[in-house]
Amino acid sequence: MNFVMKQALGGATKDMGKMLGEKEEKDPDAEKKEEERQEALRQQEEERKAKYAKMEAERESIRQGIRDKYGIKKKEEKEAEAQAAMEQASEGSLTRPKKAVPAGCGDEEEEEESIVDTVMKFLPGPLFDMFNKK
Repeated sequence: MNFVMKQALGGATKDMGKMLGEKEEKDPDAEKKEEERQEALRQQEEERKAKYAKMEAERESIRQGIRDKYGIKKKEEKEAEAQAAMEQASEGSLTRPKKAVPAGCGDEEEEEESIVDTVMKFLPGPLFDMFNKK
């Protein structure tokens, strides 16, 4: 009968044994095998990390070659230079560094107009003539 059951289930004896209530066989080396498996997984992960670190180092050397060829600076280098310039400008100052003036603000020296001159521009002709005669 056991043979017939095996054939009917396609050779699934372990699962069939559990279903029929047989006690599961404990592997005496199961703990040792699990430790070996965990160690193998750790080793594979370390090898993978080393491989990708090596690949990234090669990519970075190629990137640096391109930067050197075309005179491009890294974003970090630009930020460091800007920070150094700000520190140098505020050296000896007891206050915090002033914020940079946006482009276009205060670049050209504009002639200050008084309020009277501004009002005069918008006056109609006859009134404008009256004020100019004085």
